[in-house]
Amino acid sequence: MPGQPYMQTPLGPPPGADPQLWQWFNSVDEDRSGSITVIELQAALVNGNWTRFDLDTVKMLMSIFDTDRSGTINFTEFAGLWKYISDWQNVFRHFDRDRSGSIEGRELAEALRSFGYNLSPQLLNLIESKYSSEPVSGYGPPPGITFDRFVRACVAVKTLTEAFQRIDTDRDGWIQVSYEQFMQTVLSAP
Repeated sequence: MPGQPYMQTPLGPPPGADPQLWQWFNSVDEDRSGSITVIELQAALVNGNWTRFDLDTVKMLMSIFDTDRSGTINFTEFAGLWKYISDWQNVFRHFDRDRSGSIEGRELAEALRSFGYNLSPQLLNLIESKYSSEPVSGYGPPPGITFDRFVRACVAVKTLTEAFQRIDTDRDGWIQVSYEQFMQTVLSAP
């Protein structure tokens, strides 16, 4: 039609692709471009409490799965992202012992310890404070770490630890500053 924007019609899933995953991809790809933007992905991802994923987490996920560095994710990249999120959901459910829909204190310590990170209570408190959601009513204690922020916190701890280990070549737990100071400095940054 004249004056109408061209909308690409999905032809069907690529050979060997899961048809259900293809359908989900197309429902997220609102502009029918064949790829998903950060905004389209954020609109599609929700936590167990029906809040949208926070934008920083969506950007982190995009940076991990946008393997061709196009700024968007195609179906193949989306399939990897979908599996990654599904795997993390299982981890989250395992550690959300009280089934509150968020990870708090002991649950966070247990999760990180199971991943091989035996962090001090001060660092655990700092991580919980940095990644906790805002109180729903605007006051009171934070409600804990929602699924999206839990993934981001775990990825941050892993990434920072690996960065530290690359510098700590003699594996003595020290560089120019201690691991504790390094983590506190980085996690305290805005």
